[in-house]
Amino acid sequence: MGKNISKVIMAAVAFLMVASASIPAEAQYGRRARSTGYSKAQVEQIIRRLENQSDRFVRSFDRSLDNSRVDGTRREDNLNQRARDFENALDLLRQEFDRTDRYQETRSQVSSVLNVAEDINRAVRNRRLRGNTERLWARVRTEMNTLASVYNLSQLR
Repeated sequence: MGKNISKVIMAAVAFLMVASASIPAEAQYGRRARSTGYSKAQVEQIIRRLENQSDRFVRSFDRSLDNSRVDGTRREDNLNQRARDFENALDLLRQEFDRTDRYQETRSQVSSVLNVAEDINRAVRNRRLRGNTERLWARVRTEMNTLASVYNLSQLR
């Protein structure tokens, strides 16, 4: 029985040595956040996709509003302004993201983008817009929700 206990202890010690040796390597080479498992490069890809998709969405959103009942109203102006606010918030996120070494430092900017996106999400849900606009928003919303999960923030519904 004593041999079995010493084998278990030796195995546990070996496991701990291997596990502790891999932590610095992960931090040095992978730059992964322990809580989410994303590297800064992976988060950058999400932001890049989001920027590209949001550009297409904003153009389509404007055209859809021009062909809706709110065309020419203050409501249309407000919705178009929120879409521009969304793009501006994404631009600020990109600037801060590029400036920092650790993507986790941009959590407040992601939260701001999500707040603006929530207004647009509500407008898209409450209005019948052209199918292309709704499809484009679905892609933007998916990327926003991915970003929200990376930063452990509430997702769009």
